Amino acid sequence: NIFSTQDHAAAAVAVGPDGTPDDPKGIPVFAWKGETLQEYWWCTGQALTWAGEDGPNMILDDGGDATLLVHKGAAYEKAGAVPAATEDDPEEMAIILALLRESLAADPARFTRMGAGIIGVTEETTTGVHRLYEMAREGTLLFPAINVNDSVTKSKFDNKYGCRHSLIDGIKRATDVLIGGKVAVVCGYGDVGKGCAESLRGQGARVIITEIDPICALQAAMDGYQVTTLEEVVASADIFVTATGNCDVITAEHMSAMKHQAIVGNIGHFDNEIDMAGLARVPGVTRAVIKPQVDEWQFADGHCVIVLSEGRLLNLGNATGHPSFVMSNSFTNQVIAQVEMYTRPGDYPVGVHTLPKHLDEKVARLHLDALGVKLTELTKEQASYLGIAVEGPYKAEHYRY
Repeated sequence: NIFSTQDHAAAAVAVGPDGTPDDPKGIPVFAWKGETLQEYWWCTGQALTWAGEDGPNMILDDGGDATLLVHKGAAYEKAGAVPAATEDDPEEMAIILALLRESLAADPARFTRMGAGIIGVTEETTTGVHRLYEMAREGTLLFPAINVNDSVTKSKFDNKYGCRHSLIDGIKRATDVLIGGKVAVVCGYGDVGKGCAESLRGQGARVIITEIDPICALQAAMDGYQVTTLEEVVASADIFVTATGNCDVITAEHMSAMKHQAIVGNIGHFDNEIDMAGLARVPGVTRAVIKPQVDEWQFADGHCVIVLSEGRLLNLGNATGHPSFVMSNSFTNQVIAQVEMYTRPGDYPVGVHTLPKHLDEKVARLHLDALGVKLTELTKEQASYLGIAVEGPYKAEHYRY
């Protein structure tokens, strides 16, 4: 994400505990807050460049961009050419294609060699996991992958409790508006949407949910939320938050119908949940930068909407993301998945895998002491009655928590 880097944290990693700004001895960091898209993809390419090596032997990904670059690069090397961007392609795809075209001219087998040397990838996000499953179905996945996102200690904690904290943090830092009494629309009621809806309701907003999935819609209704279509409430709501991982959830047409100074933000993933390109093409629309990552888009009729973080993740662009404790759950999953795949490659053929239940439970155990939690222990008789081991795992793989 071009806005997600916290420069002081990146600098600390680059300098390292034994270095100085003039003599850094830490880990190379290719990121800074406020990158252009060209700079972002240049940084991604640099992170995959290793002196004296074909590239990394493992990828720890968040959103699937590094994995995407390797796979598209290898595919175009096999084809012998990189296609031109079409008029329908987003700006970002044109930038990716240009980067890969330069790479192909400089080294026509770079990504092919890189892909062959990668043991596997561990992926953090819903969007990145969708990409992996799609490549697996198509038979184009080059190396094994572990879906970290669907570990219970990631999706049920990072996605829900993390967003419950950081959504409100981002909106308040960006706008300083009182949320109590407002009407807030949350598009999507998955784990992310559930956390967002809970936080907005906790601030006193009247929350409305939009959903495509009848199960999630029923959950929202049973949790006490109104569930309807965006078209029904677009002209009356005050705050709109996308939490779907889909594209074109809020269109330019939707925004043109919103009330004056409605707040629009995304916490799902990429910036295409809100049609920013379509908004910029609306005749007579103008953009005024109120402050970094807070833009007022005024329509020809004089009314405006306030868009946060240019449609990218507002909790990262307008605030500093999730708190460290909840992210520790996610990052522990990532580290364990990396170790698991590296040390047991035979257990993970090419395909998309999830971490076994005992490792998911291990992540949770590692975080209990910090919260003062004391677990009840099963007796041997109780464990035998349930048909499980005293030390776990305690739930079947299909258990939904």
